[in-house]
Amino acid sequence: MTEPTPLSVPRAKGRPRTFDRDQALLHALAVFWKRGYEPASVAELCSAMSISPPSLYAAFGNKAKLFLEAVAYYEATFWDATWERMDSEPDIVRAISDFFHTSASILTEPEAPCGCMVVLAAVNVSDDAGEVTATLKALRQEGRDYLQQRLDRAVAEGQLRPDTNTRLLAAALNTLLEGMSLQAHDAASREDLQGIGATAVAMLAPSLSV
Repeated sequence: MTEPTPLSVPRAKGRPRTFDRDQALLHALAVFWKRGYEPASVAELCSAMSISPPSLYAAFGNKAKLFLEAVAYYEATFWDATWERMDSEPDIVRAISDFFHTSASILTEPEAPCGCMVVLAAVNVSDDAGEVTATLKALRQEGRDYLQQRLDRAVAEGQLRPDTNTRLLAAALNTLLEGMSLQAHDAASREDLQGIGATAVAMLAPSLSV
């Protein structure tokens, strides 16, 4: 969905990087997932990432930029290929079914925070953090747009009825996805999430062309 933000701060002269950036972002994600964006302190983030505050600011700029890069890394690493597979699958039922099945796996992936950061982080962001709030809102809208575009194509190809309200159907599917994220945060099993995700196909049933 989004590409990770490139490093814009040059290295200090003669000093090699002392941490793995991708691993640092994963550790930061774990803190943001557990604490939320606002409550997560720079001290907690530095401890999790095994770097000093000056190193954090030199590498990422500030907490907001670290958060945005961590979310971009999460999206690119765990979700981009899943959205692409949904788009490339020609059969709409299979496309939606496979997407939600894979989503259940991502949301319970041991290497990633349980539940989608774009959903979970949004509950702990104040209006003062304008860039963070706007980015998360745009990412959530992007998910709805991807779903609607896929549904629109299914209508154009005759797989869904011409009178299908793809905007509302996409919103319903996205709401299901966000609900699965909250369930994952509450330690729902992968099997349970896959069962919940399977109901996405039932949402399509009234609109399928006979």
